[in-house]
Amino acid sequence: MIERINPETLARASGFSHAVRAAGTTVYLAGQTGMDPSGAIVAGGVVTQFAQALGNLIEALRAAGGEPAHLTKVTIYIVDVPAYREAAREIGAVWRRLAGRDYPAAAGIGVARLWDDDALVEIEGVAVLP
Repeated sequence: MIERINPETLARASGFSHAVRAAGTTVYLAGQTGMDPSGAIVAGGVVTQFAQALGNLIEALRAAGGEPAHLTKVTIYIVDVPAYREAAREIGAVWRRLAGRDYPAAAGIGVARLWDDDALVEIEGVAVLP
């Protein structure tokens, strides 16, 4: 059971949920970057890397027996926050295409750099499977 909670007393949630209540088996998903199966960071900028990183996260989740709708929390680490904000509509479209419209609780955090020098975003998550 997963319940997404967005109180009317808070600003409208767009692309995330203010809170998520869930019961079941918890799966902790390691941070995923825009790394392809060969171990290289994909070229093409923040939207392309976001798509690869989210796809990697979903692949790990599916390997654990889950689906995108089971995501309850994601943290997105962002090297270039202004570029990420500028691409927000495209990034939102990528999320909807890969993960649907069941948005988890989320945080976006600006960072100086990530482990892989060419990585622009890293996404980690928590899911709860029924």
